[in-house]
Amino acid sequence: MSTSKNNTRNQNQNASRNQADARERMRSARAAEEERRQRLRRVGIGAGVAAAIAVIAVGAVVVSNLGGSSSGKSGASGGNAAAAGQKLVVPAHVSGSDDTVIVYGNPSAKHTLDVYEDFRCPICDKLEKTDGPTIQQLADNGTYKIQYHMATFLDDNLRGTGSMDALQVAGAALNDGGVAKFKAFHDVLYANQPEETTDGFGNLNTLLDLAKKVPGLVTPQFTKDVQDRVYAPWAQKVSDAFNASGVQGTPTLKLDGKQINVFDSQGSPISPNAYTALIQQTTGAK
Repeated sequence: MSTSKNNTRNQNQNASRNQADARERMRSARAAEEERRQRLRRVGIGAGVAAAIAVIAVGAVVVSNLGGSSSGKSGASGGNAAAAGQKLVVPAHVSGSDDTVIVYGNPSAKHTLDVYEDFRCPICDKLEKTDGPTIQQLADNGTYKIQYHMATFLDDNLRGTGSMDALQVAGAALNDGGVAKFKAFHDVLYANQPEETTDGFGNLNTLLDLAKKVPGLVTPQFTKDVQDRVYAPWAQKVSDAFNASGVQGTPTLKLDGKQINVFDSQGSPISPNAYTALIQQTTGAK
């Protein structure tokens, strides 16, 4: 057998061993982080934050050993590099003193629900799939307005650019389609969120394909804005605002400034009925 074939076989064997080792480390990390979550719950830390800590730690182990890159996506610092080299363009329809908040619902609503999320966060995904329609319904009926604060810290913890890329595309959706299109695209992203060990959103073609699921969103201007990364500097500004907010993990929900726990003792999202009851109890609404 030729030296070339021997090298190829050895490389394949080494790759197989590395992948097996990585899978074993992933199983060990998940077990360790589950034990950590239990300890955190016993000392009173919210289940949502505990779950986010577990996901971050496990994801970092998996990605560092299996590799998070895929064809057609930027490197780990691609999103930040794009933002650093461009002029800040703030999309229309933003709110807040620093133009980093997206408000859904009646801006004059008596109550305010602040939602802190990362598009790559799998616990956010679970919450959105369980309670997302109810969270929106209560905004639609005027119980509260929603203020979205988006994060991108999972790009650093899991490696990649998917959080930042998804956020800059969401900025284009906000500018070109308004808050309704932003919210629809937000929901599409969570409905199609890739596995936490991949960086599926770190590919603009994938994000553009997902944007097509929002009727009327994809136009020539929208596509150009996305491909030119027009709103990458704004996405970085939104990320910086989250980092300065003091919020320790995603998802975090605050009603009128007070954090509410929307997870049960097992770390799963509470039911839609339980969520509605919690909001009614907190606001005094009926």
